[in-house]
Amino acid sequence: MQPVDEQTILITGATDGLGRALAAELAAAGATLLVHGRDDTRGRETIDEIRTRTGNEKLHWLRADLASLDEVRALAQQVTAEHARLDALVNNAGIGTTLPGGSDRMESRDGHELRFAVNYLAGYLLTRLLIPLLEQSAPARIVNVSSAGQAPIDFDNVMLERRYSGVQAYCQSKLAQIMFTFDLADELRDRRVTANCLHPATYMPTKMVLANDINPTSSLEDGVRATLPLVTDPDLDGVTGRYFNGRRPAEPHAQANDAEARRRLRELSDRLCALGS
Repeated sequence: MQPVDEQTILITGATDGLGRALAAELAAAGATLLVHGRDDTRGRETIDEIRTRTGNEKLHWLRADLASLDEVRALAQQVTAEHARLDALVNNAGIGTTLPGGSDRMESRDGHELRFAVNYLAGYLLTRLLIPLLEQSAPARIVNVSSAGQAPIDFDNVMLERRYSGVQAYCQSKLAQIMFTFDLADELRDRRVTANCLHPATYMPTKMVLANDINPTSSLEDGVRATLPLVTDPDLDGVTGRYFNGRRPAEPHAQANDAEARRRLRELSDRLCALGS
């Protein structure tokens, strides 16, 4: 990998919680940071706060609502048009089990179940569209921020039109991220782009945790300490296709290692994202 101060790194969902804390840490190390969020005011506040704290002027704001696949495509086009390299992509953005919508099922602008769309499909499409830039910048890294909360995907009810549960929606979206990570690792193994995923910490003080009236048991710093090495640590050069719980390698739900389930998910994702058509 390039030295951190020569790297360009994109973090989705970087205006709050773990994403914001990770962006500040990487900015302090001198990286060029592409800071993504969906609210311009919040984005400007984030950029200003990180710049003031770190003195880093290499901060770029990118706005996109990941509930729209068209906006995901526009985000990828903007990154490719404005930046000659991308050393790391951190798919961190996500929504929790209850907000928005409480216990009600909601859909994205494209008509997909909202948590599957935002937590998984948006990162799937963004990554697919940015792989050429990552390859051009290789060695490069993809890091998917997943969760220890995982539930198997019922391919006859992926969008949970029957028996909807926000917890099931969240947990299956996080397992889908892990399955995608393992596919990416196999696909990119000989192309000098690695793909790993992690559960950064349990119950950090993020909006999704606090919205559920859960008392945090980990700090944002714990999450940053787990995530940062996957993004920048030279000791992890070449390490790919791993799921980490914190800083330790771990085993995800068994469906993540089911080649047939991963094939079905990949084909579904390509179809929903209109890839290869």
